[in-house]
Amino acid sequence: MKKILFQDTSFRDGFQSIFGARVLTKDFIPALEAAVHAGIEHFEAGGGARFQAPIIYCNEDAFDMMDAFRQAVGPKIRLQTLARGINVVALEPQPRDMIDLHAKMFKKHGMTRIRNFDALNDVNNLIYSGQCITNAGLEHEVVVTMMELPRGCEGKGAHEPEFYIDTLKKILDAGVPFVSVCFKDASGTANPRKVYNTIKGARKLLGDKVELRIHSHDTCGTGVAQYVAAIEAGADGICCGRAPLSGGTAQPDLFSMWHALKGTDYTLDIDVDKIMEANQISKECFKDYEFPPEALAIEPEVIFSPMPGGALTANTLMMRDTKTFHLYPQVIKNMAECVARGGFGSSVTPVSQFYFQQAYTNTVQGNWKKITDGYGNMVLGYLGKTPRDPDPEIVKIASEQMKKPVFTGNPLDVLEPGIPKAKKVLEENNLPVTDENLFIIGAMATKGGNKGLDLLQGKARVSVPKKKEAPPAPAPAAPSAPVCGTVNYNVSVGGKTFSVQVNG
Repeated sequence: MKKILFQDTSFRDGFQSIFGARVLTKDFIPALEAAVHAGIEHFEAGGGARFQAPIIYCNEDAFDMMDAFRQAVGPKIRLQTLARGINVVALEPQPRDMIDLHAKMFKKHGMTRIRNFDALNDVNNLIYSGQCITNAGLEHEVVVTMMELPRGCEGKGAHEPEFYIDTLKKILDAGVPFVSVCFKDASGTANPRKVYNTIKGARKLLGDKVELRIHSHDTCGTGVAQYVAAIEAGADGICCGRAPLSGGTAQPDLFSMWHALKGTDYTLDIDVDKIMEANQISKECFKDYEFPPEALAIEPEVIFSPMPGGALTANTLMMRDTKTFHLYPQVIKNMAECVARGGFGSSVTPVSQFYFQQAYTNTVQGNWKKITDGYGNMVLGYLGKTPRDPDPEIVKIASEQMKKPVFTGNPLDVLEPGIPKAKKVLEENNLPVTDENLFIIGAMATKGGNKGLDLLQGKARVSVPKKKEAPPAPAPAAPSAPVCGTVNYNVSVGGKTFSVQVNG
């Protein structure tokens, strides 16, 4: 019987998918320690939105969070983070010196492996970042990203098994160094048969010795079926969450997968009783957090958008904050058009955010009246090459609005070094020039300001989705004063009225 490997994603993707990654370190450490005690040896520990969110919403240094994570699990546990190719843990492409610094800092702060993807499946975006991860002494898990196409887009030559296998061939031909391969479906929408055929083809291409994994979400209710299909096709490992950070927009539940593999030639080597105890501790740790209902529910309509679990809750939290949540169904509908006309980049951060932002803008301001920066840069080629050419009309609109030509080169070649600029910001603000601070300033820089600078200056705020304290119960009414003296009552009995006198 083959033992299937698994990574516990509760403390990274679970946080992102359910709470928009807004979780305080002190709140989850007891749950993490319990998971290690239960025998779990591989955790997702940071990266992705769990670099930005601690800084923006928790008033926490993300490197301090990773240090606390490593201290809690001990030296032997595998800790994995998520990187976005040339974006690393930022939402915009980073220059070469920042990409290299990212790998060195994550190694320094206790990480073991970095799962590295490019949302466009542009292999050129994985070459330098993958080499930096390897040079830093980290395990590089290279990724091919997946999703289901919106209705009417079938046969476009993207997001079919042949496309994914061709992408993997390009990775091999480019000589990208890696220790494992992962197929990542951030929206959980790729149909299980497509998953089976893709993993089958990948296994044939890679041979039996390369570790092959799949990562998905249960957003539309097919995550377990995807995993079973992948395992039967030759996958070695899966990503699972645990209660209360599993299912819905998060990963399929560990127990659900253990149950689904009963009677097969595969098993998850877990101590059920110990993990049940760990789950109870985890539930206690998060009892004060507000679980958005859309994060816990199955949402079949994301099959047609497709909206990733990690982006769904972050965006619905934003829409609640801006009082526009009533527009959510129309935004999801418009997102399908943004995918179809944008070149079919995978719906995973940051491209999923570009799709959503453009769909939201189309909903609020009218179709294509305003091209958002991320979406515009994507269709114009500044993030790399999309799987298929974007709609020429959208490219023309973007070029005219943004006053930028189409770009066909390597995005890294036009980015200025980031460390000198970050150093200047630190010096101008009398802040320590450390490698950690340089990376925080560089990765958190946006047109609207720098949340990393806010953190280092002590200006960051805490905004986590905790339940609001119930208003205090009204004080009980004071007891009536005892009646003293003589009181007269009229009492009716059997149709007759009697005068009664009570002496108090």
